[in-house]
Amino acid sequence: MSQDPTAAAAATTLAELGERYFRTQHTYDPYNATLLGITEFDHLAGDPSRAAGEQAAGDFAAIDAELAALDPAVLDEAGQVDHAVLTVLSRGAGRDAHSALWAANASAKGYVSRQGLVFQAVPAMTIADADGADRYEHRLAGVGPFLAALGERYREEAARGRVPTALGVAHAVTQLEGHLALDLDDDQLLGPATRAGDPELCERARETIASSVRPAMAALAELLRTGLAPVARPDDRVGISEVPGGAEGYADAVARHTTTDLSPAAIHQIGLDTLAELAPRWAEIGGRALGVRHFPAIADRLRSDPALRFETSEQIVEVAERALARARSAQDDWFPRYDIPPCVIEEVNPIDAQGSALAYYRPPAVDGSRPGAHCLLATHPQERFRFEYEALAFHESVPWHHLQLATAQTLDLPRYRQHLDVEACSFNEGWGLYAEGLAEEMGLYSGDVALLGMLSFAALRACRLVIDTGVHSLGWSRQRAVEFLWAHTATTRENATSEVDRYICWPGQALAYRIGQREILRLRDRARAQLGPRFDPVGFHGAVLGNGALPLPVLDRTIARWTADVTSQEEASAWT
Repeated sequence: MSQDPTAAAAATTLAELGERYFRTQHTYDPYNATLLGITEFDHLAGDPSRAAGEQAAGDFAAIDAELAALDPAVLDEAGQVDHAVLTVLSRGAGRDAHSALWAANASAKGYVSRQGLVFQAVPAMTIADADGADRYEHRLAGVGPFLAALGERYREEAARGRVPTALGVAHAVTQLEGHLALDLDDDQLLGPATRAGDPELCERARETIASSVRPAMAALAELLRTGLAPVARPDDRVGISEVPGGAEGYADAVARHTTTDLSPAAIHQIGLDTLAELAPRWAEIGGRALGVRHFPAIADRLRSDPALRFETSEQIVEVAERALARARSAQDDWFPRYDIPPCVIEEVNPIDAQGSALAYYRPPAVDGSRPGAHCLLATHPQERFRFEYEALAFHESVPWHHLQLATAQTLDLPRYRQHLDVEACSFNEGWGLYAEGLAEEMGLYSGDVALLGMLSFAALRACRLVIDTGVHSLGWSRQRAVEFLWAHTATTRENATSEVDRYICWPGQALAYRIGQREILRLRDRARAQLGPRFDPVGFHGAVLGNGALPLPVLDRTIARWTADVTSQEEASAWT
């Protein structure tokens, strides 16, 4: 039977809009494309100018307008999901490009820092052939001009009253100076050429780094140190609402990172309520593990007991590897089988430690040249808690980010939906936090002390709701935020400060974890209540993963359809 011409035309238009979104997004942010395993944008060094951001915002707005004019009712079920996902993605990306909060918040923090992305993405590039070498050299040649343009953008923003925080500037300078202090042979940006084993390529790359990239790094550091640090926002004015357009930009960031219409006030209260809900579990697990039931005593013990700290970096890696091995052995009992490459563990470069989370996940390259990696902070092991690294492993590798993001690359979906990370934070990070709790149900934790790590991270994610909204919506100071995190988690003051600095530098992103987990748990409870003994965790997890990362309202509809399908199949079986 031939397809209805109207439906066929709508499907073609939707596919074209999806491809336009994909190319616009990754041309505007090519470093994130590299980290997602997409190589076709590896030749681009990016353009941090205001004009480029407004161009991208306009392109996304045009896509939005065409999507709004397209009637999803004429599409099939898969097309309706595509339409709903693309609408959320394009609208969020457009608002993000327009508000450009990163440009008013210079930092070295992960995905939100433009210079930080250079130091993450270029070393992650792979060179499998001559085209890969060309892309690498082309990008490397553009890094110097990119950093120069980045400095100019910061200068322009400051002139408009959008000055960065003093802490973000300090972190950025420290990162740049750390890289500049390295011997050229140890420069991370040289890594792809070194791994390729081509002496001539290495020599050309060395020359580019020495003559173009490093002078630009030094100039950017000087601008940050002498031009921006003196006018930077102090620690009592770190919220993004302190800069022109910041309040509106934060509202957009909250919507983008949570894919909900929750207000900052509502999210703030959810965080406080979650902390209260965790109190009985602290008493239960603390009593078993440490013989104390009150949180202050539990936190003091976790912070101060030297037996709960690592001695060497090798021990940190070993804990992660053992946790990953246990997860792999139990994986098939809880999830559908997926044909994906294994996850590896890599240590974060020590120079980037100050701006790095304890761990993060980097998806595999689509061409198979790079595996998925659980990137792990293993510096200063005597300052790292033994009880935290199992929960981290389950969050970043298996059963979560690796299983989720690597699987998404294999699904029969439009490619703009196969490669989503920060673009779909509430799903991806909510799934990761859900994994930490599910790992307890799966029996993966090695004991009660490790369960305290799971609980500490649950408290941390609840605190993020309170602190992120407190800082960016309610005007909290950096110190107030640090004290709140210290009072409600078992982390050290150093880690509390590092965490708070991350929320300051990346408004809204920290909200994704608990909001996403809360929704996945709600949907699981609803499905279990509707299906009763017919509820199957393998089927549920397959339904959650089977459409890639989804905005939370679209996930709700997806799970509702799965539940209805299971019910229909049972009823059909009963009649046969």
